[in-house]
Amino acid sequence: MKIILDAMGGDHAPLAPVDGAIRAAEKLGVEVVLTGSPEAVQSALAELGRKELPRGVTLIPTTQVITMEDNPARAFRDTKDSSMTVGLTMLKNGEAEAFVSAGSTGALLSAATLLVKRIRGIRRAAMCPVVPTQAGGFVLCDCGATAECTPEYLLQYAYMGNFYAKRALGLEKPRVGLLNNGTEEGKGLALQQETYQLLTQAHSEGRLNFIGNIEGREAILGGVDVLVTDGFTGNIFMKTYEGGLLMFSGFMKEMFKSSLTTKLGYLTVKGQVDGFRKVFSPDEIGGTALVGISKPVIKAHGSSNGYAIFNAICRAREMAESDLIDDITANVDHMRLAAGGSED
Repeated sequence: MKIILDAMGGDHAPLAPVDGAIRAAEKLGVEVVLTGSPEAVQSALAELGRKELPRGVTLIPTTQVITMEDNPARAFRDTKDSSMTVGLTMLKNGEAEAFVSAGSTGALLSAATLLVKRIRGIRRAAMCPVVPTQAGGFVLCDCGATAECTPEYLLQYAYMGNFYAKRALGLEKPRVGLLNNGTEEGKGLALQQETYQLLTQAHSEGRLNFIGNIEGREAILGGVDVLVTDGFTGNIFMKTYEGGLLMFSGFMKEMFKSSLTTKLGYLTVKGQVDGFRKVFSPDEIGGTALVGISKPVIKAHGSSNGYAIFNAICRAREMAESDLIDDITANVDHMRLAAGGSED
């Protein structure tokens, strides 16, 4: 399998992408194609104590970089020879099975949508991270791709999240919930109320296992497998959740440092604490799938290190090997409203 990796995307590029590519080639046996500046990649290799790329890792030279300051909607058009644009064009042309980047989220979404294209009939792609919980995790769909949504968008997110949860979490019948400010049927604004009716209909037809409205607290406690929401709300939910974990981790650290007794106590539970950190670490999750794009595209966290990039490549390989895109394509007719209008 061949996976394209944007060597110039992310806060720690090109060091982290080069490190991640080498790890993936050596541990997974996949072929990784880096797109980026030869000089920058060579400098990263030197920092890693290597003289050249190992077997299984190749480089496609590019001369431009899309930065976080560039306009996301125009960046890939203005930088035809950027590492992101070249990589996505290669994916579009069938030169690899998946693409990974830790670069600008907005630019990646725009470029993937306009170059690689959405699955025919899908109105908007969604960013679908697997959010870790004590019960295992759930798919959040969407966490920031589209701020303003219609009920049809959310209906499609529910279907796409359902298929993704089946593949990513190994669930036969994922529980699909609609994020809301209460569990009662009439809760929420018009968007949530109309979406609730669409999801209820899909449930009655046996196409989704819709369990109704769900509050964020219950989702985090493991009450759902697919959490459906608009990108604006989903992004706030995700960042608040991440902030809560950081705060809790900070409290734990201060507690264990507070006295000799707690320091000794830490030594007895160190394994469990390390396990907790690993489960909830963004580095372990690796990346977020752009579900709804016609070929696998993974967005790695902007601050990804080499290990996180390696895990993002793992997610890309898993997505490419799954039948997720085929599942969505085969069910698009059930995911569109009769008066849905023309594709945009």
